[in-house]
Amino acid sequence: MARKRLINLFDEIDYKIIQELNKNARVSAAKISRSIGVKERTIRERIDRLMDLGVGRMTLVIDPTVFGYGISVDIFVDIEPALEEEITEKILSIPQVCYLANGQNSSDMSIQARFKNLKDMYHFIRTTLPEIPGVKMKDYTLVPKTHRDIYQWIPCKDDFGIG
Repeated sequence: MARKRLINLFDEIDYKIIQELNKNARVSAAKISRSIGVKERTIRERIDRLMDLGVGRMTLVIDPTVFGYGISVDIFVDIEPALEEEITEKILSIPQVCYLANGQNSSDMSIQARFKNLKDMYHFIRTTLPEIPGVKMKDYTLVPKTHRDIYQWIPCKDDFGIG
């Protein structure tokens, strides 16, 4: 479900807080306060407000390479629209899958998965996915380097009225 866009609720202080939290979600309100020159109490209240509005969430981001999952692959499949719910549930139950989204057409699905070796990756692409009823492989591509991930993204300054 799409979230309602919260227009004119944010300002430059919110933007700076988000920038600091994006660098390190464990940074203290006191340190943010010193960094951007705003009272610590204001920082705490703003962080609470941002979380209450659903702007973000504090979470641990796992580095897959630490656990040996150094191979990343983007996979594109066609699915039977009538089986979308079952297919989605099945794919989400696979631990190597780190991203799943539907494409513009009701039969398009995009998957990102991580693997420890090429043998496991090829087995997933050639056997695991095609064995799921209603799934047909389209294409895949190895991802040698990710330059930005969703947890690194922040909205534009314009979204905070500070263009």
